[in-house]
Amino acid sequence: MTKGRLLLLAVIVVAVIAFFAFDLKQFFTLDYFQSQRAAIDAEVQTHPLRTALIFFLIYVAVTGLSLPGAALMTLVAGALFGLLWGTVIVSFASTLGATLAFLASRFLLRDWVQSRFGDKLKPINDGVAREGAFYLFALRLVPAFPFFVINLVMGLTPIRTWTYYWVSQLGMFAGTIVYVYAGTQLGEFRISGGLLLAFALLGIFPLIAKRVLDALKARNVYAGWTRPARFDRNLVVIGAGSAGLVSSYIAAAVKSKVTLVEKHRMGGDCLNTGCVPSKALIKTAKLLATMKHARDYGLKSAQADFDFADVMDRVQRVIREVEPHDSIERYTALGVECLEGSAKITSPWSVEIATAAGTQTLTTRSIIIAAGARPFVPPIPGIDEIGCLTSDTIWELRQLPRRLVVLGGGPIGSELTQCFARLGSQVTQVEMLPRIMIREDPEISDLVLQQFRKEGVNVLVNHKAQRFAVENGEKVLYCETKDGNDTREVRIVFDELLCAVGRVANTGGYGLEELGIPVTRTRTVEVNEFMQTRYPNIYACGDVAGPYQFTHTAAHTAWYAAVNALFSGFKKFRADFSVIPWATFTDPEVARVGLNETEAKEKNIPYEVTTYGIDDLDRAIADGTAHGVVKILTVPGKDKILGATIAGEHAGDLIIEFITAMKYGIGLNKILGTIHIYPTLAEANKYAAGNWKRAHAPKKVLEWVEKFHAWRRG
Repeated sequence: MTKGRLLLLAVIVVAVIAFFAFDLKQFFTLDYFQSQRAAIDAEVQTHPLRTALIFFLIYVAVTGLSLPGAALMTLVAGALFGLLWGTVIVSFASTLGATLAFLASRFLLRDWVQSRFGDKLKPINDGVAREGAFYLFALRLVPAFPFFVINLVMGLTPIRTWTYYWVSQLGMFAGTIVYVYAGTQLGEFRISGGLLLAFALLGIFPLIAKRVLDALKARNVYAGWTRPARFDRNLVVIGAGSAGLVSSYIAAAVKSKVTLVEKHRMGGDCLNTGCVPSKALIKTAKLLATMKHARDYGLKSAQADFDFADVMDRVQRVIREVEPHDSIERYTALGVECLEGSAKITSPWSVEIATAAGTQTLTTRSIIIAAGARPFVPPIPGIDEIGCLTSDTIWELRQLPRRLVVLGGGPIGSELTQCFARLGSQVTQVEMLPRIMIREDPEISDLVLQQFRKEGVNVLVNHKAQRFAVENGEKVLYCETKDGNDTREVRIVFDELLCAVGRVANTGGYGLEELGIPVTRTRTVEVNEFMQTRYPNIYACGDVAGPYQFTHTAAHTAWYAAVNALFSGFKKFRADFSVIPWATFTDPEVARVGLNETEAKEKNIPYEVTTYGIDDLDRAIADGTAHGVVKILTVPGKDKILGATIAGEHAGDLIIEFITAMKYGIGLNKILGTIHIYPTLAEANKYAAGNWKRAHAPKKVLEWVEKFHAWRRG
């Protein structure tokens, strides 16, 4: 730290210490002002300018040093100088003091904070650079945080000093008037209608200010657009996947007029290319794997004669059987107008819909974007020439690939890797990261990895795909891997390639660019905590908005989008992402909710770990599935659950108990005290809670109890 910074810090520290050491805060109380009222009034009458200047300087010092007393001084200003001059004095003094605190924070701390935490602060810095004045104005107008905190924190951001000054002056002005007016009434030391009104305004001012702020922002956003005098619909939903179906269902259930537009197939990815077909295929593959281990179940042998085409035909039959749940007929009966066609948002209140029957434009109060996502195919040299399958197109296969390369070690890649290996393909899974299923804890990933290798899958981690080629009529993948400091090239010959490296939101082709609706760095539609886009009446939910790309989270965010779209004028709900579960349907199945150990370490969150090995569970032993683990993170010394991971049979079902516990604040003691049917897999949760209880047994108390029982035995 430079000498200048040290000197400034010393001055501030000495001033603050002196304020409390000499009990100067006694001079900033209403009792003191009342006791000295006559003398102060006389001084104001005799030397008005000098008194005003002294008051101004004291106010600047108090706010500049972030000392308590500014609120009282604002009231006193009204009592001493009246509404007009009290407002003028406080407005400029508070802004000047706030700016001094802002500059001190910037001078002392900004460089250090930005150098150490710059990567984590980048989203904040980008937001301030883009809309810093508006953010500050919102904070000043709606004081959710103490003003002195705003002064110090904003000093750490890149906002310009002049911008900070004038926005603060403007943003605090309305609140200053209210406080100063309250002070003019306090000066009479009696309850009056004006005083009651002033305090009422103080109470409701943040609500009024927020409404005004939202209106001003909306007016700015909607500038240049003409709002229709009336609307054809209450809501238009773009996309009929999980998020779109839930949104439109809610809208119809509350008797609003809603139109759902889908250009491809009702049900979206989950029904047609995702959850439903993959689980159907997993079931067949698991049946084959179980038959291969017939001897483990007391059978001499078991064989299955099957044709891969029949297996894939069954997958399509399952889709067709589930299809009515998401059909046009069902949703029409529920009160939703379903249109098959392409939608394009042409204004904040209108959607152009092109169908086989022609093109029509609907006006609507609100719009929900639920356009979903699609598989991402990385631009690896040669990939277009050799062709690749994705989770969208693999269901078209009718001939089992003899040699299959799966690019990607995430949930989709891992599930399909195991499926095709069990069906008879020679599968090579290629992952550029150090392990597959990177979002899980290392030992959980390793459980799955070892099972894959046991079943004959060639899992290559730390292998980065470099290029594809066709050599002597065969498809070849060249990967790069490192062994210590040495880099070597690995050559893999294959017949089919499945690319499963992630999914990207569908953000093009329906008007986002024309309306200037921004997308995030992860290429999802940018939304706030209410699922609103840049335009308050246009919402986005599901995979297209993130932050999670699961069917159940799509439905979850759809509820917030639909309710807010229909009732935001009266009540808005912030989307709650505090308890988000997911499962990967490999064998062993992996399910998780909340934090795992890896994330807790990354975020420096204190935790304790409790585990229970499912290999010890009676039902798992009887079923021949005695492998896996229940792993729970809790607050140190307490039974509050921070997160849970289960690896094993039916993990996605077993995790529900922990999801409920976290959602409603139930601890491990309550789980331990709940009756679990014997013999079931769910007992694993209770035994894990029992392990936690044993680890936290009161040893001293038990020692005394042991002595007590010994005494009773004589």
